Amino acid sequence: MASYSIKELENLSGIKAHTIRIWEKRYGIIKPARTETNIRYYCDSDLKRLLNIAILNRHGMRISDISKLSDEEMSEKVIGVSSDSSDAESNIENLIIAMVEMDEYKFDRIFSRFIMHEGFEKAVIKVIFPFFEKIGLLWQTGSINPAHEHFVSNLFRQKLMVAIDNIIVPESRDNKNFILFLREGEYHELALLFYSYLIKKSGKVVYYLGNSVPFQDIKETAKMVEPDFLFTSLTSSLGKEEVTNYINKLSQDFPFQKIFITGLQIKDHVDEVPSNVVKVSSPQSFTELLKNL
Repeated sequence: MASYSIKELENLSGIKAHTIRIWEKRYGIIKPARTETNIRYYCDSDLKRLLNIAILNRHGMRISDISKLSDEEMSEKVIGVSSDSSDAESNIENLIIAMVEMDEYKFDRIFSRFIMHEGFEKAVIKVIFPFFEKIGLLWQTGSINPAHEHFVSNLFRQKLMVAIDNIIVPESRDNKNFILFLREGEYHELALLFYSYLIKKSGKVVYYLGNSVPFQDIKETAKMVEPDFLFTSLTSSLGKEEVTNYINKLSQDFPFQKIFITGLQIKDHVDEVPSNVVKVSSPQSFTELLKNL
């Protein structure tokens, strides 16, 4: 079973740790366990209950009234207030509950309903990316069960692959083309797959090499397809110097290509880049860039 600190509950629910402690003391909404050194920690059921409380409270229900509800009554009310499929925050919270419960049917229903209302791209940008951002830190710190990560990642990967496969490949080979890849040792490819979807949808040709690609393989592919652009993402933990060295090597070995690069490590460690490298801050900004390529 996964365990969570009060700070992690705050990050996932949006309820301040100070407020959680007050609600614990005053209303007994959740009851943390304690380690041998008297440090509080919370379990999956605590997280699910707090997420449901967050949804109801955000929709105007007072905590004093929420605290009187059983788990079953609370779930029924959450279903009622979450009927608005355009409410991104409630959908994110419900996806976290589906993840904790390992409930594929619930995950699919929530995501599919949002797609019907907003479209695939907006569903990914408004719900899926924030969802993975919320739980990403938990994976890195080991607070969340690794099975949860595999479960939701594979569900979303399946949906991305279907969306990509449904895009008709351009017949003309004169279209601009991209090589997409992750550096050797980098395995978090969900964002890269979504950017592949955006590029392919724009009419460009995509050569998708996938995760953990040796540098020499990128160079060999470039010799064969003569790409106009490269695209990669750096997400896994790296030092600033290692990130900078990798970007500089890409720039020097592919001087005639424009190189797009995104990911948490770019956001955290990179201020300046070589002239042929472009930092991508979001799918929305990249969509605008695609229009002018």
